[in-house]
Amino acid sequence: MSTIRIRSTAFTLAAAGVLAAGVTALAVPSAHAAARDGVCDTGEFCLYYNSDQAGSVSDFDGSVSDYGASQPGCYEFKSAGAGQGLCVKNNAASVWNRTGAVVTVFYKSGYAGAIDSISAGTKANLKSTLKNENAGHRFGSASRSSLSDGPYKATGTVSAYFDGYLSTSGRHEGVDMTRAIGAPVYAMVSGTVTRVTQGARGGDGLSTIAIYNATLDRTVVYLHSDPVALSVGQSIAKGQQIAVEDWRGISSSGAAHTHVEVRIGRQTAAAVSVGDPTLTNPNPTTFWEARGYNICCA
Repeated sequence: MSTIRIRSTAFTLAAAGVLAAGVTALAVPSAHAAARDGVCDTGEFCLYYNSDQAGSVSDFDGSVSDYGASQPGCYEFKSAGAGQGLCVKNNAASVWNRTGAVVTVFYKSGYAGAIDSISAGTKANLKSTLKNENAGHRFGSASRSSLSDGPYKATGTVSAYFDGYLSTSGRHEGVDMTRAIGAPVYAMVSGTVTRVTQGARGGDGLSTIAIYNATLDRTVVYLHSDPVALSVGQSIAKGQQIAVEDWRGISSSGAAHTHVEVRIGRQTAAAVSVGDPTLTNPNPTTFWEARGYNICCA
């Protein structure tokens, strides 16, 4: 994982973010390139070299999984001003979202790592973990529910995205979402329960609910919640309550959340995250979007 840095007075290029498995090489379609003129127009998402929408601007009319780390071929700051001509990757400090939906900026290429979600019409400085440490962005869709709404049927917050560890060793294998202790947690896909373990509150009491969908050949694993009455072999419908949010397997109640993880095949447990440098699960972005959820977070 990249080390968060503070920009010096000289222009520097940060090291490229870690490429997620399966991300294709950067390609800029000619129509897209023609639209990038260094002017932040209505319908575009714009990145600025300096804070407070200052310095050179790079404007986009679609999602980009990897800004690219070097010339030729990287997305660059286009307009006059500080940073002009430099690659955008790991060099943007602020944004202006002139689209009609949330746009999420990612710490790593391939739509992975820590995130900062920018509401429609908003000007903002990127939060500290993403400032000058940004590798791509993804447009949301106003017609879909947020992924953070998925397990709650109400607004929640993504507290850690896939492969989003910044200060913990290992690779985060799911998405952490939070609403409130006691908030109902609902199944995001249908399937059959392969495991239900009610842990205890505290760092050593991990709770696990695993639900396997044979049609999709995927198991969705929910951690840290307090299961309702479930049993192995039970059929679960999408949207059925399976738990309430809690802090089982978490050292502090203030860090309560629901970890949601997508695994290939029939599984009974989550993949190892802490202390494990290898990603076992694929990036869940396309899986959740195919189910009608949005990766963008309110």
